[in-house]
Amino acid sequence: MSSYFPSSLSHNFVALLFALSFLLISAAATAKHTGSVTRHYKFDIRLKNVTRLCKTKSIVAVNGKFPGPRIVAREGDRVVVKVVNHVSNNITIHWHGIRQLRSGWADGPAYITQCPIQSGQSYVYNFTIVGQRGTLFWHAHFSWLRATVYGPIFIYPRLNDSYPFVKPYKEVPIIFGEWWNADTEAVIKQALQTGAGPNVSDAYTINGLPGPLYNCSQKDTFKLKVKPGKTYLLRIINAALNDELFFSIANHSLTVVEADAVYVKPFRTNILVVTPGQTTNVLLKTKKHTPNATFFMQARPYFTGMGTFDNSTVAGILEYVQNSSKPSPFPIKNRPILKPTLPAINATSFVANFSSKFRSLANAKFPANVPQTVQKHFFFTVGLGTNPCPKNQTCQGPNNRTKFAASINNVSFALPTVALLQAHFFGKSNGIFTTDFPSVPLQPFNYTGTSPNNTIVSNGTKAVVLPYNTSVEFVLQGTSILGAESHPLHLHGFNFFVVGQGFGNFDPNKDPAKFNLVDPAERNTFGVPSGGWVAIRFLADNPGVWLMHCHFDIHLSWGLRMAWVVQDGKLPNQKLPPPPSDLPKC
Repeated sequence: MSSYFPSSLSHNFVALLFALSFLLISAAATAKHTGSVTRHYKFDIRLKNVTRLCKTKSIVAVNGKFPGPRIVAREGDRVVVKVVNHVSNNITIHWHGIRQLRSGWADGPAYITQCPIQSGQSYVYNFTIVGQRGTLFWHAHFSWLRATVYGPIFIYPRLNDSYPFVKPYKEVPIIFGEWWNADTEAVIKQALQTGAGPNVSDAYTINGLPGPLYNCSQKDTFKLKVKPGKTYLLRIINAALNDELFFSIANHSLTVVEADAVYVKPFRTNILVVTPGQTTNVLLKTKKHTPNATFFMQARPYFTGMGTFDNSTVAGILEYVQNSSKPSPFPIKNRPILKPTLPAINATSFVANFSSKFRSLANAKFPANVPQTVQKHFFFTVGLGTNPCPKNQTCQGPNNRTKFAASINNVSFALPTVALLQAHFFGKSNGIFTTDFPSVPLQPFNYTGTSPNNTIVSNGTKAVVLPYNTSVEFVLQGTSILGAESHPLHLHGFNFFVVGQGFGNFDPNKDPAKFNLVDPAERNTFGVPSGGWVAIRFLADNPGVWLMHCHFDIHLSWGLRMAWVVQDGKLPNQKLPPPPSDLPKC
């Protein structure tokens, strides 16, 4: 080195090298300490032939898997997923429940944060997982493609952090889905054309398998093999399109420890209720000794509406495995199968009681940062309605003279032809969307009483604009128009606090006094009770355009959706960065 550098330069160069190596080692040590790494995935979207219920059909799938591949990360990690579309359908992927702090370009809903990925094109989703740990999932967010395009997201605590509950012996995903023998794109196309309710699914599935209660499906049964005296963590995801589900395992209780990637105060239950879009982590403690029985794990729908629904039951099997050194006196094939008891299909009071058990940990390490004061209040009705039948067309909706629709404050949201986030970011929203979304119903009525005669909705692409860091409270009021039913509302880009819920019409004078502002549940998806209301608070600390919608895909297709536009803050870390160069074009 001395032959090339003067000695002073040489010393400086060595010092520089030392400093650089120190920085690299420090960065590596920090990454090692926090567990923050970048995890790369590639999703190839292709057609795949799948046989269920003795019928083979071609489905859209990721990497040839149904359900799709698992995304695994730790809190603090960056996740980079390259999605390549090899099918003729347009597609997008939504990372359901991921906060997407200042990464709205990666959120995924078609025509909201991006144009769809067209056939032969690709897009890289790039986001960091901030302050979340537990189970979420990813799914297609274009038309009804999520019927087969979905998979789990496992988020582990940072390195050297532990769970706030007993460490499980093993972790198992339990993903509920819905199976149609027909092509789901044809199902929704026909429903929107005729204005009628859609053809319902033919089966529910656990991890893609319908199980022994369906025709021809004994071999397609999910089996969970367990050892006695162990604790298993079940990561439960409802990826079904249109149905809330009850779930139970015969003769076993479950301890709920997390919901929507937020830890909760643990509580025991024999029966879970999971709406589409919700995730729940539960601990299953197996019996001390191998029992002389095999146990069904069953799920079936909760439904209170007026339409038709898939009234069937999916079963998996919980099976205690033989200990090779000490064989069980009860051979597996001779063991009786025990079935759980599930609530009645329309057990609304059970559902309300169950959902009220969720409470945030609200401790020093995992605080519940509930907005204690509110800057903006909203009151939104959510429910069904109608659109008039187009001229020279026969319709099969209500009265056979209309088409089914769905709305928030009687506004049925019409998808634009370009992405709202781009229009907002580049200041070109004129003609794309308006900012006059009503903050209260324009025509108040007895929401859960006798329906008004006129059920026609208005149609438009309207958004609510919020300044950065606004504290928001909104009440979602279910209506009885065309039948009272539950609506699992999902908010993109945020978690929210469920501060109150009740039946009948919300009373702004009496009900707020009963709100829980100490340890309410923190969720990304929550069911508006059938014939009731829910009150929600959140802090608008994430700049971008964020969709809020019913997670029943039929209601989403009918227009039960709206957009929140959260403006940039003043500081650089409060602004949305520009879009990535490969953002798809419409």
